[in-house]
Amino acid sequence: MQRFDHIIIGSGIAGLTFALKAAEQGSVAIVTKKSKADSNTAWAQGGIACVTSDEDSLEAHVRDTMIAGDGLCNEQAVRTVVAEGPARIAELMNLGMHFDERRDEAGHCEPDLGKEGGHSKRRILHAQDRTGFEVEKTLLAAVARHPNITLLEHHMAIDLIMRNSRCVGVYVFDEEKDFVETLCAKIIVLATGGCGKVYLYTTNPDIATGDGIAMAWRAGATVANMEFMQFHPTCLFHPQAKSFLISEAVRGEGAILLNGARERFMERYDARLELAPRDVVARAIDAEMKKRGDDCVYLDISHQPADFLRERFPKINETCLRYGIDITREPIPVVPAAHYQCGGVKTDLHGRTSLPGLYAIGETACTGLHGANRLASNSLLEALVMAHRAAAAVAEEQDLATISLNLPEWQSGEAQDPDELVVISHIWDEIRRLMWDYMGIVRTTKRLQRAATRLKNLETEIQEFYWNFKVSTDLLELRNLVTVATLMVQSALSRKESRGLHYTLDYPEHDPAFLHETVLSKN
Repeated sequence: MQRFDHIIIGSGIAGLTFALKAAEQGSVAIVTKKSKADSNTAWAQGGIACVTSDEDSLEAHVRDTMIAGDGLCNEQAVRTVVAEGPARIAELMNLGMHFDERRDEAGHCEPDLGKEGGHSKRRILHAQDRTGFEVEKTLLAAVARHPNITLLEHHMAIDLIMRNSRCVGVYVFDEEKDFVETLCAKIIVLATGGCGKVYLYTTNPDIATGDGIAMAWRAGATVANMEFMQFHPTCLFHPQAKSFLISEAVRGEGAILLNGARERFMERYDARLELAPRDVVARAIDAEMKKRGDDCVYLDISHQPADFLRERFPKINETCLRYGIDITREPIPVVPAAHYQCGGVKTDLHGRTSLPGLYAIGETACTGLHGANRLASNSLLEALVMAHRAAAAVAEEQDLATISLNLPEWQSGEAQDPDELVVISHIWDEIRRLMWDYMGIVRTTKRLQRAATRLKNLETEIQEFYWNFKVSTDLLELRNLVTVATLMVQSALSRKESRGLHYTLDYPEHDPAFLHETVLSKN
């Protein structure tokens, strides 16, 4: 059994930021199921929303966030994240992060701020269209320099270990050694990102299987707002492209949406046109495709200067060219895809969950910031702020005696090597397809009930497979996927109204009776 002061599960912006701060107080282990750079953070294109301009204000950022959240934002959470954001951005820049700049009329350098849907001002700090990649690289370099941090790659957390109602450790599957280890710590932090892979079409990487939420739920933690999955309006539509996002920043720079007849259509859905919040734009695209029977819509920014597009969006330009699409001359075929999980493990504003010793930060957590719909580029900001606040709270717990429990080692019992791996891949595909069909952008009670019934049967099959066969990363991810999918459907069935990202044909209007979080607890 390995002992640490802190164990962080996940190596994105939230986990790495917490690790750097907690390492000043004691030993840290970062557990990540693939390589250290595999995270949702690394895939983030747009940037970080933060008030840095004299033409902007904290109140305007708060107001934009609250409007996007459609009545369900926790105002204290919103004000905390927005107000503390600039200081956390400054810390990130001190570590070596560089954001794009431009020269003003007097020749002075200033941030080159982008604008995205739902924002009333330009406030998006970015590094071209590779912001998340640059953030991840900066933080990993700092982690590599710190002597108190141990990075465990290709290690997948299986389950949390509870003793006397406190979280004290975690069982971890070492994929390379095919062995399950027991890790023990005073503090366990979940920073595993979201669950986009629960859907057939997603902008997320393959690692986004809701592991942290599933583990927390099995251990008895409270979760909230799981019905609110954000669908990004513009994912590249091409038979050979896989999960490639066309950043909202493209619309921020003037791109327009066209249907199959090459008609601009957003004016029929919202006065804010292409820069309406994501839930509005995604539903508009979905409606337009269904009305016309089209496979996709088109995003056109070819009216902007070619040199500007190549410099501002090098990754998008390069990827589209690889698939024969020249964004400087023709529109980009796009469709909505699952993008960001607004709910998660319920926490306070210091990352504390309902279980002592267990914290959750980043996309895994539900702080109340996003409400029913996340404002674009608020996610990386929240991760920075909440990682800092969680580390500060943990520092106050340092009077805890070192955990001296002799935790039991993992027992495989009579489990055998699986003889029909096709079962795992088949169920994986079935879950993702039924979630897309029944728990998608537009829902009905009948579809959700069908999903709940099928998921219950699949959960039984997966549990039987889990107990009878030795664990593998694929099996563990499947087990987590079905748990998270079930929580999402249960939450959606309980909200008998349409709000934000949850839109149901049976209850198409707001209902004041549901102006609250959807909280699920085993108790």
